[in-house]
Amino acid sequence: MENSKETTESETPNTSDGSLRMAPPEMLDLARRAAELLVQRIESLPGEGAWDGDFQQELEKQLMEAPPEEGRPAMEVLERAAHDILPISLRLDHPRSLAFVSCSSTWPGVLADFMASGFHINQCTWLVASGPSQLELVVIDWFRRWIGYPEGAGGLFTSGGSAASLDAFVAARETAGHPDRASVYMSDQSHSAHIRAARIIGVRPERIRLLPCDERFRLDMEALERAVNEDRAAGLHPIAVCANAGAVSTGAIDPLGEMADFCEAQGVWLHVDAAYGGFAAVTERGKELLRGMERADSIGMDAHKWFFQPYEAGALLVKDVGTLERAFAVRHDILQDTIWGANHPNFSDRGLQLSRSFRALKVWMSVQTFGMAAFRQAVSKGMELAERAEAYVRQSPILEMLTPVSLGIVCFRVNPGDAGIDEKALEEINRTVLARIFWDDKAFVSSTLLKGKFALRFCIINHNTTWDDVRETLEAIKRFGSEALNPD
Repeated sequence: MENSKETTESETPNTSDGSLRMAPPEMLDLARRAAELLVQRIESLPGEGAWDGDFQQELEKQLMEAPPEEGRPAMEVLERAAHDILPISLRLDHPRSLAFVSCSSTWPGVLADFMASGFHINQCTWLVASGPSQLELVVIDWFRRWIGYPEGAGGLFTSGGSAASLDAFVAARETAGHPDRASVYMSDQSHSAHIRAARIIGVRPERIRLLPCDERFRLDMEALERAVNEDRAAGLHPIAVCANAGAVSTGAIDPLGEMADFCEAQGVWLHVDAAYGGFAAVTERGKELLRGMERADSIGMDAHKWFFQPYEAGALLVKDVGTLERAFAVRHDILQDTIWGANHPNFSDRGLQLSRSFRALKVWMSVQTFGMAAFRQAVSKGMELAERAEAYVRQSPILEMLTPVSLGIVCFRVNPGDAGIDEKALEEINRTVLARIFWDDKAFVSSTLLKGKFALRFCIINHNTTWDDVRETLEAIKRFGSEALNPD
């Protein structure tokens, strides 16, 4: 691609009159160059490492400076951001970024964020953003259909699972009638966002029950029933139970149907955390795995995970959209002109944000461009690659699966099995392997703890990841594992 042209005097913004405008030719030049840089990055990504970073002391030397009093050439600023700032990060869309919950965005999704920003959309109320509000209703209804929610269900886009869980817990508290001795329940595999959300809505830390799991890391129903009964006897008010529809450590799916039965009988709100796994429901196999999720009072989903969208694209769906509006709608005099008749929803009445970006556009543009068949295939591919990785690990004399694959997550470790190595030594070996992958390989892999055992963990949901990416990363782990086991 062409290098940026030399900066001329005319390219330096004229700030003497306080204007923040640019001439149209320069705007177009900057936009073209930004697009060139992004496409170039996407094309070159497989040949690079999945991670780059530096220590704060070094980055401070490069970036810690006072803001300039006079403007600099815009092309120079763009190039500096593209080369000196943005690449110094985990490349979450790298095909060998297998850590945490990485993903790869569609190009229409990227352009949607650019367009929504350029149109200056604040999707707070119907009056301010009628078209965007209607489109959010459309996309939320797609989600509703995919997860099997009934007519009358609804929700909104959020920044991510953390905001979705907070909105859900507020609705649960308000539905329960403002109990002053509230308690909530979740498994010890639940995301920390739910603990944080419970604290924010006023649940005391000692009343946030983290319950044990079975050998497949699914919530123990007997432990849940016992905890709720004991808390009621002690004068507490259970307001919410949180279920995992794809726990982030293992991909485990809690017994959703049993939990729905229990919560209905107890009159307790059931929230399902499907931030990671929820979009598996677009496939027939995923829908079967997640059966029972559609009975929950609320469900959190992140399209910036397994639906291949740029951050931020979380969503909260509730079985009765009125539960959100009763919890969040607040009259505000300065907004009185935004009321536009009956059945014209203001999304600011459904969650914690007033000013909101137009997040639904990226999902809509992506689906319109590629079609659902392509998305179903991309989601299925992650599950298929995870199963192939599990088969590879089980056939290896040096690797050990720590729990069966669930959805797209593979948890395993280096363990020759018959070598008589104790747990502490195994942890040190696997930490060494993880460090070697970090520093000496193109891939990026993370770890977790499973019932006290240190596990290496793959999360395979990038639509660009191939079996070669997974297999070669496993081969590197075997090689580094052998070297750690036989240092001489």
